[in-house]
Amino acid sequence: MKDVIISTQHLIKTYKMGDLEVHALRGIDLDIHKSDFVAIMGKSGSGKSTFMNIIGCLDIPTKGSYFLDGVDVEKLNKDQLAQLRNLKIGFVFQSFNLLSRTSALENVELPLMYNNKISSSTMREKAMQALESVGLADRSHHLPNQLSGGEQQRVAIARALVNNPVVILADEPTGNLDTRTSVEVMDIFQQLNKKGITVVIVTHEPDIAAYTNRNVSFKDGRILKDIQVEKSRIAHDELLLIPAISEEETI
Repeated sequence: MKDVIISTQHLIKTYKMGDLEVHALRGIDLDIHKSDFVAIMGKSGSGKSTFMNIIGCLDIPTKGSYFLDGVDVEKLNKDQLAQLRNLKIGFVFQSFNLLSRTSALENVELPLMYNNKISSSTMREKAMQALESVGLADRSHHLPNQLSGGEQQRVAIARALVNNPVVILADEPTGNLDTRTSVEVMDIFQQLNKKGITVVIVTHEPDIAAYTNRNVSFKDGRILKDIQVEKSRIAHDELLLIPAISEEETI
C-alpha cells in the first residue's frame, strides 16, 4: 500500500548471552500507515524497546524484513542507513538529549548540519519555524538549563520535526515530566498528528496511550493486541482536575 510508512514482516531479534539465547522479538508483522498515531505498549522485557530500536534504524533484526517509507532497510550500507535515519525519522527521547551549552535554536538546527545542500540562513529559518510550531519561538536563544522540563521536551520535538521526517519516534516522551506538562506535550503530538505527521511512541502508561488512535501491545516478543482507540484526547475540563505536580517531585 502506498500510504504504509513502516512495514515489518516476520521480524525476529535474538540476542546471545554466552550459551543463552534471548528471544526479544518472535515474528512481528506490523504496518503503520501515514498519519497514524500509535502507542507501542508492554511491560519490561516485552520487546517494545527492541522493536523501536529496529524501526528507528538503530539496530538490525536477526531475521525478517523492514521497509521504511518503501525502502528495504536490509539492503542499505552503514552510510546509507545513517542518511535514511537522519532524513526520514525524527527522534524524541525521555531524557531530551539536548546539548547543554547550545541554545534551543542551535539544538534544533543539529539534524540539518548533515545536509551540505542547506545554507546557514535556511537552517536558521527552518529551525525557527520548527520552534514556532511547538510554541517556543520566544525562547529560541535560551540554553536548556534556562528552560523547564516541558520546554526542553518541546525543543526536542522541534528538533525531530526540522527535517520534515516521514515519522516521529518518541521513546517514553513524558517519562521525566509532571502530569500537567505531560498533557501539554501529548497535546502537541496530537496537533502534529492532525497535520498528517505519523507519530509512534513507546509508553507503559495507559493514560498517555489514550491520546493516540492506535494501541499495539507487546508481550514476550509478540504482538498481543492491536486496537483502535476511539477517544484519543483528554477533555480540557478534565485537565483542570489533574493536580499540579512539580518536576522536582518526579525526579
